[in-house]
Amino acid sequence: MTIEDLYCVRIFVRGIVQGVGFRPFVYQEAVKNALTGWVRNTSSGVEIEIYGKRANVEEFLHALKNNPPPLARLDHIEVSEISPNGMKEFLILESKDTESQFLPVSPDISICEDCLRELFDPENRRYRYPFINCTNCGPRFTIIKGIPYDRPNTTMASFALCPECHREYTNPLDRRFHAQPIACPECGPHLWLEINGQPVAEKEEALQKARQLLKEGAILAIKGLGGFHLACDAANETAVKTLRNRKKRSDKPFAVMVFDLSKVEKIAEFDEEEKALLLSRQKPIVLLRKKVDAPIVPEVSPDVNTVGVMLPYTPLHYLLLEPEENFPEVLVMTSGNLSEEPIAYEDKEAQERLLPIADAFLMHNRPIYMRVDDSVMSVSVNSVIPIRRARGYAPDSISLPFVIPPVLATGAELKNTFCLTRDQYAFLSHHIGDMENLETFNSFVEGIEHFQKIFRIHPQVLACDLHPDYMATRYAEARAEQEGLPLIRIQHHHAHLASCLVEHQWNTEKPVIGLIFDGTGLGDDRAIWGGEILVGGYGGYLRRFHLEYIPLPGGDAAIRKPARTALAHLWQAGIPWEEHLPPCTALCGDELSLLHSQLKHRINTPWTSSMGRLFDAVASLIGLRQEANYEAQAAIALEVVCDTRETDTYPIILQENEIKLGELWHEIMKDWEAGMQPSIISAKFHNWVTAVALSASKVIRTETGLNTVVCSGGVWQNRVLVQKTKALFEQNGFKVLFHKVVPPNDGGLSLGQAAIAGWKALKRD
Repeated sequence: MTIEDLYCVRIFVRGIVQGVGFRPFVYQEAVKNALTGWVRNTSSGVEIEIYGKRANVEEFLHALKNNPPPLARLDHIEVSEISPNGMKEFLILESKDTESQFLPVSPDISICEDCLRELFDPENRRYRYPFINCTNCGPRFTIIKGIPYDRPNTTMASFALCPECHREYTNPLDRRFHAQPIACPECGPHLWLEINGQPVAEKEEALQKARQLLKEGAILAIKGLGGFHLACDAANETAVKTLRNRKKRSDKPFAVMVFDLSKVEKIAEFDEEEKALLLSRQKPIVLLRKKVDAPIVPEVSPDVNTVGVMLPYTPLHYLLLEPEENFPEVLVMTSGNLSEEPIAYEDKEAQERLLPIADAFLMHNRPIYMRVDDSVMSVSVNSVIPIRRARGYAPDSISLPFVIPPVLATGAELKNTFCLTRDQYAFLSHHIGDMENLETFNSFVEGIEHFQKIFRIHPQVLACDLHPDYMATRYAEARAEQEGLPLIRIQHHHAHLASCLVEHQWNTEKPVIGLIFDGTGLGDDRAIWGGEILVGGYGGYLRRFHLEYIPLPGGDAAIRKPARTALAHLWQAGIPWEEHLPPCTALCGDELSLLHSQLKHRINTPWTSSMGRLFDAVASLIGLRQEANYEAQAAIALEVVCDTRETDTYPIILQENEIKLGELWHEIMKDWEAGMQPSIISAKFHNWVTAVALSASKVIRTETGLNTVVCSGGVWQNRVLVQKTKALFEQNGFKVLFHKVVPPNDGGLSLGQAAIAGWKALKRD
């Protein structure tokens, strides 16, 4: 065959195609098809030139498009015919960096089956090595300092490869070809154990001493993939109570980790969807139904019927949890921090912050560049509900349904994330946390700077929440002034609506019906919204219905004390505060007098239409929860007791644009006074929420012809509500969109802010 007979093409691939074994895959497919040419990484993807018979080239292209490596994600492929250059072999060329270009970055991926087999194979040179990885697994986002994703741009740069690792790293046919975190016991990171600030053991001895401490009831700080965990025996009541006291976390459930699926079966029930999540390469925490006889103490997840379970996702976790007689089968594995602080991730910082909590530190010397918490997922009616999107998912890009200018959206105060956009990509950050202290704010700023660097984004538009006192809003305001950038302030619930629309690739100006139910969001009228039924899209919205306003005595104080919210609802409905009512017995006489005076004279009583506060109030009235030690604790208690078999509901009154609440409260009071079980009252209330949403949506459908309904806001983490709403709305001919990619809570808010800001910027142009 002469050079003129060659079929020659240049291919450009964009997506997650670096650090995932893409170049060796290309090399092997080219050699298999007797093709010559080259492949190389660039700042924006992978470039390929191949030469050979047309049939072989087409076979190569078919494999490229249909059978890429498991961790690769191909967003865009360009193929163009070129002139041959006479190459005699296929080569992997050095990476090419162009300053203005960018590409998506892979999240951290749990250990693969091949590495897991090698980990426990006595004949393998990486036997029991806690940092085993390959191109199909291991750290990515948490170690990347810059792009292209090559070893010098990671925290592994200081570990010089031994001859054997270098051979694997440079062999295109090896599973570890250009696996940037590649390491072995000879040349890679290692473990050590510290007690009272002093190293007491290294490597395998450190691991075994750590396991012994866990058996004895100690609390360990463990340096992991994206930060530190705090771990203890989940069956040891003293250890769990001690951890709660030291961490200052009174009630909020702890996550647990077990060795494998057979151990999960001992503590929780799960369906096929939940099983798939547990076994997925992301390995999130999955909220499962806790078994009554689960071998964990109640203090792990008090007063709830669920438990957050995850399987090991690093080789260190597998070694730490390796089954052995008398070793704990279930470990509490919670974030290494004090409550409300960001997770610790740097050695010195962790030793300072966690010293009052941990009895010992299991450390390693692979630096973490970007802290990332564990992701949390739930499942309802065979559909995933993201609760916290972090490790394993971030910074995986989300496709926008339209191309917008570069936007930075700063999110809200609680469950903060930020979002940066470029072209048709939205890069939603990992979970930052509640922006209520300087440490979390600094983590937020560090994250933005890192995302801007690795994705090479220079924002042209800034977006923030309407609330002037949020730290995220103040950051956006200061930056807009400093850089002379336009700042778009976006109403909280409008952003919730848009975030769900982005997920579902909504790309038109046609509006939808938005059931936006949450706890807190500043409204256009400066009231606290949260029970909103909107009609709108990216460009704007109409507030068609909302819960009747009630006064919120003390503002945030009422959020922490549902009893105050319940009594405010009763006061607004004209129902006397009888002494025997649970919220009345929860407050002393002076508190009740002060509360009555606050309501009567409108002292520090902002108006709210919050659905979250309505859930709190019902939970308080029927005696489930009078104080909340973490967000939505009372609402969760109401969901826990709900008898889903109950079909009765409460009366619905829509008056102009308000959902009236007086009759609801009178009927709930009747049921309570008659001795009805809380499980039935809870069910009737859940049914009411769904029924009132349906009634309002039917009115809107009659007025507008709209048939698509979006459900967003933190209340939609309630699995019972999701199940009931999906069934009822579909029976009535509506198309219902729920979140599946980003959280319905404020963790998904910045995505909606970015989409709205980008849409408005496009319309201005």
